[in-house]
Amino acid sequence: MRPKIDHDRLFKELIKTFFFEFLQLFFPALAVKLDRDSIEFLDKQVFTDVTEGDTHEADLVVKVRLSGEESFFLFHVEPQSTAQARFPGRMFSYFARLHQQHGKPVYPIAVLSYETPKAPAPRRYDMVIDGWRILSFRYRALQLNRMRWRDYVRNENPVAVALAAKMEMKPAERRRVKFECLRLLWTMKLDPARTRLIAGFINTYLRLPAADNSWVEEKMAAVAPESEGKKVLFWTDWHDQGFDQGLERGLEQGIEKEHGESKQRLLRTLERNYRRRFASEPPAGLREAAAKLDLDSLDSLNDALLDFIGPDDATTWLAGRSG
Repeated sequence: MRPKIDHDRLFKELIKTFFFEFLQLFFPALAVKLDRDSIEFLDKQVFTDVTEGDTHEADLVVKVRLSGEESFFLFHVEPQSTAQARFPGRMFSYFARLHQQHGKPVYPIAVLSYETPKAPAPRRYDMVIDGWRILSFRYRALQLNRMRWRDYVRNENPVAVALAAKMEMKPAERRRVKFECLRLLWTMKLDPARTRLIAGFINTYLRLPAADNSWVEEKMAAVAPESEGKKVLFWTDWHDQGFDQGLERGLEQGIEKEHGESKQRLLRTLERNYRRRFASEPPAGLREAAAKLDLDSLDSLNDALLDFIGPDDATTWLAGRSG
C-alpha cells in the first residue's frame, strides 16, 4: 500500500527550491524587478482559528525586496490540493495576520492543484452587509487544471517542467506528457539533487501502466544515449530499484533535505530564545536532546521556552517527551 501523498508539502518543496523560477514563469514582470539577494524564507507561520479552534500553517512566506527600493514585502504562496468553499476567506485571514505580524505589504498567491472541479476558481473574498461592500480582497490564483500542458512543457524552466504533470491533459496524452517533461528535464542539466526532485514530482503525478512506462524509457534512451561509458542519469542512479521507484526516491530526498533545513532553523531559534530568556548559553546537552525531536515537538519546545521559569525547566520538558 502506497503512503498517502502530502500534496501541499510537495508543492511547497518545489516552489521553495525554485522560487525565483516560479516567479519568472508566472509573474515575469515582477521577477525582473526582484532583488534575488534579498530573498529570505521565513520560519513557519502558524495561526489559530479562534472560531473553530483549529491551527493552520501558512505554507510559504518569503521576504523580498524590489531592486532599487529599500522597503521589503512578503510573498505568501499557498498550495491547495482540494477545492474548499472557505479557501478565499482563509487567504484573507492569512493576509491580514501576516500584515499585522510583520507590518509589511503582502502579495498573496494560491496554487490550486486539485483535479476537480475545473470551473474557474474564486480569486477574491468579498464581505457585503445589506448591499454595502465592506471588503473586497483579491489574490493571485494559479489553477493548474485549467492550464494546457503544451503551453508549458517546452519552457526551459524547472517549475514549468514539474507543474506540466498536473495541468489539463487527456488520458491518452499522459505518457507523452511524462516523456516530454523528462526529456526537457534531461536537457536542462540541473544538479543531481534538483533533477531528482523534479523527476520525483513528475512521477508522483504521472503514474503509468507498465507498458506506457516502457514506452517512456525507450523514448528517453533515444534522447539521452550512453556516452563515454556512462549511462544517462535516469539509468545510472535508479536502475537497481526500477524507473518508478528511483523517481520516488528523488522526491523523498528533496523532502528530507527540506526537513533537515527546517530542523536546523528551529534549533538555531531555540538557542537564541534560550539566551534571551535566561541570559546564558544553553547547556551542552540541550541541543543534542532537542535535535532528536520531530519538527512539531521542536516547535512546541520553542513555544514552551517562553513560559519556563528557570533553565532546568527545559531539561524537565525534554525528559517528559523522551519518556
